[in-house]
Amino acid sequence: METLTPVPQSTRRRSLLCHQISVLLLTFSAYATFHASRKPPSIVKSVLGPEVAASNSSAAAADAGWPPFDGPHGPHRLGELDLAFLSSYSAGMFLAGHVGDRIDLRRFLAFGMLGSGVSTAAFGMGYWWGIHRLAFFLAVQIVSGLFQSIGWPCVVAVVGNWFGKSKRGLIMGVWTSNTSVGNILGSVVASSVLEFGWGWSFVLPGVLIIVVGAFVFAFLVVDPRDLGFESPAMDIEMNDAGNGVVESADETDGEDVGLLESEENSGLDSKEADLDSKAAIGFLEAWRLPSVAPYAFCLFFSKLVAYTFLYWLPFYIRQNAVAGKHLSHKTAGILSTIFDIGGVFGGISAGFISDSLGVRALTSVLFLLFSIPSLILYRMYGSISMHLNIGLMFLSGYFVNGPYSLITTAVAADLGTQDMIKGNSRALATVTAIIDGTGSVGAALGPLLTGYISTRGWNSVFLMLILSTSLAIMFLIHIAKAEVVELVDEFKSPCRMVGLNIQ
Repeated sequence: METLTPVPQSTRRRSLLCHQISVLLLTFSAYATFHASRKPPSIVKSVLGPEVAASNSSAAAADAGWPPFDGPHGPHRLGELDLAFLSSYSAGMFLAGHVGDRIDLRRFLAFGMLGSGVSTAAFGMGYWWGIHRLAFFLAVQIVSGLFQSIGWPCVVAVVGNWFGKSKRGLIMGVWTSNTSVGNILGSVVASSVLEFGWGWSFVLPGVLIIVVGAFVFAFLVVDPRDLGFESPAMDIEMNDAGNGVVESADETDGEDVGLLESEENSGLDSKEADLDSKAAIGFLEAWRLPSVAPYAFCLFFSKLVAYTFLYWLPFYIRQNAVAGKHLSHKTAGILSTIFDIGGVFGGISAGFISDSLGVRALTSVLFLLFSIPSLILYRMYGSISMHLNIGLMFLSGYFVNGPYSLITTAVAADLGTQDMIKGNSRALATVTAIIDGTGSVGAALGPLLTGYISTRGWNSVFLMLILSTSLAIMFLIHIAKAEVVELVDEFKSPCRMVGLNIQ
């Protein structure tokens, strides 16, 4: 009779690592293309809208705008486009998280990518079809927002399933640079083909997300348990001998784990735990989880600021001369990627700092505080020279996107797998959707207000951004204060032990 040889623990760990890397790459690429297909409207704003009065009048005459977005009310219409997309995105986010907890995330994510690609390309086809009706563009943006809302709850839930809490801030800080990488990719692609007609700026990103969606559908594994691995999201590690379990420092309360239970009892416990982990959490129940509401409303104002830059920065650069010269549409679009490059480093730094100190809220508050002087300096001195513009834009992106990235990833994953819900991994998509969906309401409001306020002057826009940042800080200040007290207590404890030993 043949006996089965157990797989060595080291081999299983290497296999798990390979699958984790695969999941990171696939979800990173997926959401990067979501953002790349979301970027074209900001790039073509300066082409669709009224032309800035520039010194080279021939260039101004060549680009008179695209009805119904030309004329003095053009910025208002462009702001309404952003509102249509982001409102449906926000509403869809709550629904997507609820649905994502109950169906196959791989199929759901691939479906969202296909729909996003088709709707993005449909907007660009308006260029060749000669469409000038506002209703068409609004309808396409609404449909696109619904499909785009599927992406974030799905990818965060998948990554949360594959990674535990110990290095979640750093891993997700690196991983969440997918948003900035996607913005950069979308800006470069959309700007590069803008001279051939603004329709191409939508069609190419639309095709790209469909292609990546096919790879996601073919290769993404949603949960490590589907391949026979323990779920790292439960923060349980097997020892080298493979005959016991040890609870991680995040979850343990000092009690020993019983290792002498009968196989029958342990089998029943594992089945019950598996059922608990797969039971979806209620929407209102998720709202009542500790810290979910403060982080959600903080993200409301943080995302208002971040998405105002996302949708209006190329237009702002085009409208405001740098070193006395107005930049071309293509140059303004490519230059705006500096903000996203700063955001990549900001997200990674925020994740690393929050992991090292164990303080998510305090890290977010510090980044938000530093973003206020960064915004003031960029508005005041960004137009003096190209070097100052690039440096201050990078700094603004670093501090604005840092907390936004941290809250939408590591914080959402932490709150969705906290002790109160006993490692219920099915709650992760719902909690993520609540936090990012609330943030998306702010994301819808910011670009809309900018479309109206910018006609009165950009100083008013920056004042709105600074006030929003201040309100974001207010929602997290109590949690950050508690984290500071906890840090001080942890620092004092070893000192007390040293003092007792000396005595």
